[in-house]
Amino acid sequence: MNIVIVGLGKYGTLLTDHLSKENHDIIVIDTNAKVIEEVVNQYDVKGYVGNGASYLTQENADINKFDLLIATTSTDEVNILTCLVAKKIGIKQTIARVRNPEYSLQAQMMQNELGISMTVNPDYNTALEIFRTIRFPSALTVESFANGKVDLVELKIEKDSLINNKSLIEIKEKYQTNLLFCAVVREDEVIIPNGNFVLQEGDYVYITVSARETTSSFKKLKTFKQKAKTAMIIGGGKITYYLAQMLIDNGVSIKIIEKDYDRCLSLSQAFPKALVLHGDATNHNLLLSEGVGETDAFVTLTGQDETNIILSTYAKECGCKKVITKITNGSYDLILDKTGLESVVEPKELFANNIIRYVRGMKNTRGSEFKTLYRLVDNKVEASEFFISKEAKYTSVPLKDLKIKNNVLIAAIIRKNKVIIPSGLDTLEPLDSVIIVSSSYVIKDVNDILG
Repeated sequence: MNIVIVGLGKYGTLLTDHLSKENHDIIVIDTNAKVIEEVVNQYDVKGYVGNGASYLTQENADINKFDLLIATTSTDEVNILTCLVAKKIGIKQTIARVRNPEYSLQAQMMQNELGISMTVNPDYNTALEIFRTIRFPSALTVESFANGKVDLVELKIEKDSLINNKSLIEIKEKYQTNLLFCAVVREDEVIIPNGNFVLQEGDYVYITVSARETTSSFKKLKTFKQKAKTAMIIGGGKITYYLAQMLIDNGVSIKIIEKDYDRCLSLSQAFPKALVLHGDATNHNLLLSEGVGETDAFVTLTGQDETNIILSTYAKECGCKKVITKITNGSYDLILDKTGLESVVEPKELFANNIIRYVRGMKNTRGSEFKTLYRLVDNKVEASEFFISKEAKYTSVPLKDLKIKNNVLIAAIIRKNKVIIPSGLDTLEPLDSVIIVSSSYVIKDVNDILG
């Protein structure tokens, strides 16, 4: 596919990295000649120096020959204008990065009236990711499929866990849980397990389960923790704006600590039910006085990764059981492993996942519609959701009789709004949605699972 990426900040550069690895023909546009040179030298892409929102720039770059334009500059208005100009020139599909809450409310209008194919708000997506984790604090992360019908839950196996040193078959038989262990990370190895696989202390496991049964299943395994009733948020940016609304709407009492006085005023006016504190959260006395150790959830959302890591580490040492850390620099992953901070969100990666899902959906024409994508374990594992639109060679055949590639697993089937955690006797049928987990292959269509 031919793709134009306008804006080479951290979001545009990461997107160039991911999409170039999927063998798309890409041209990048930015006003900074040095940045263009660096990106062109690093990736197999073409570059054009200029204002991506300019009709002349787009015309000279021949973008009318491209299938998709993605505008990722730091300014919402520039991104929207860039997409409008591209539509005028002849590109049918456009995506704009839009962060302003006021514009986000107009997303549907932008699609219907302005013809922008999709708007992506990384701040909202990050807030939603954090909210899901706070809603279910037993998990390190929680992802959602099939319009919220299926949860993909990440857990760490602790020494005193009921399922430590037990095989997956033993767990299913003993605890009668309707869930599926679909991936295990042990040290640096990613494993798609079979029923004989034995879990060990320190394993990170990914489990699919019907959202209706998530709580009951984890109660059986004695890993369930009550959902958070209180939360402390450090930093008062756009992510906090979205997260605060989600938490308040769900009855969570929140405190926000922000050192910019004007921002505090704005937040206090927007959220009268929240306690907004003007202060510097790096002052440990302030955190102690506000009960950092007693709060159910502690979330660091400042603009500095180092500050977020230090504050999160301190909150964990104070006894806070659910600590969530935002980072923008993926190179800090090793440091996070050493500090024991396990619930981490990366807005850039969430943004890239949204775009990649859309791009793969554009390419797919072989009988299954690409719907949802989550990339896990530093992008070593992909969990994808497809809708099966018609009969195929893999439909109506028991899964045990399908020749499925190694390191590929059917994690869940959704049929007539019912979630099926599959066994070997289950089948895929037309009009099903199916969730597929893979660690060695990029699955772009359900046909790709067959060996």
